[in-house]
Amino acid sequence: MVNKQLVDQFGRRVNYLRLSVTDRCDYRCVYCMAEDMTFLPREQILTLEEQLRICSNFVDLGVEKIRLTGGEPLIRRNIMALIEPLGALEGLRELVLTTNGSMLKSLAKPLKNAGVRRINVSLDSLKADRFKQITRTGKLEVVLQGIEESIEAGFERIKINAIIIKGRNEDEIIPLIQYVKERGLDISFIEEMPLGTTLAYDRAESFMSSVELRRVIEQEYSLTASTKDSGGPAKYFDLEGSNTRVGFISPHSNNFCSTCNRVRLTSDGRLLLCLGNEHSVDLRPLLRQQHSDDEIKQVLMDAMNIKPERHHFDLNEKPQIVRFMNMTGG
Repeated sequence: MVNKQLVDQFGRRVNYLRLSVTDRCDYRCVYCMAEDMTFLPREQILTLEEQLRICSNFVDLGVEKIRLTGGEPLIRRNIMALIEPLGALEGLRELVLTTNGSMLKSLAKPLKNAGVRRINVSLDSLKADRFKQITRTGKLEVVLQGIEESIEAGFERIKINAIIIKGRNEDEIIPLIQYVKERGLDISFIEEMPLGTTLAYDRAESFMSSVELRRVIEQEYSLTASTKDSGGPAKYFDLEGSNTRVGFISPHSNNFCSTCNRVRLTSDGRLLLCLGNEHSVDLRPLLRQQHSDDEIKQVLMDAMNIKPERHHFDLNEKPQIVRFMNMTGG
């Protein structure tokens, strides 16, 4: 299997894996989950050892970047037992993490010491009452303390991820920019994606495009197209007078499917070939029926043949799929 790589039928090389280590979360964000969620039975969730084995096979096939997601990855019991060996995998260039920040105060330094290079922290509001409304259960102060602890830990980059929804938090665009600029952090604004049916508002009316977001920011700051590439879908701009980069992730207004280099592995072992489609392969039986690593690698390579060319999100239609983001993996 030496020198084998993951290349789909459109010639795109897959070198980026997003691994959902759990479908559980300590928040219930309004655009992500229902307030009363039913989670997968624990026996259906891949063990940490099974997740490590799959990741090792992906790295053998040329995956250079792994992002740990959830749910909330840091609430997974004994999560460092996965992160530490992942950080030591030969051939893995980047181990990164997306988190809601609730556990960073205690885990920032251990994560950095284990080899996590960059972290993304979801933060849609700097107002405590609004933060609680959006997350339903979160405490803003805890997240802000975790971010400060992460700054002290010395990660290569720390990025804030924000979803702006008209009628809910569009007045926080500039305050969020000011927050990251003052601390030397990055920020990405993510267009909301229709991956569930939890919302009590009309997506078409509440949706705010990257073009609109950029227009608001440029009323206060100058943005210059950045030459840096994170390997993900964001298009980055340098913020004047700072080291901050402002990114826009635009699955609706600026479809990035043609350069897609990633796949997702759900916490129960389903390999998702596309964020917006149900093309998938169930890897859990391979792990639990004692298949060899060579057999697993062959299944991963064969799966590239069903990776679709693109998704077809439409704001004016009902969501194509009913799969909450905690299941998809961030």
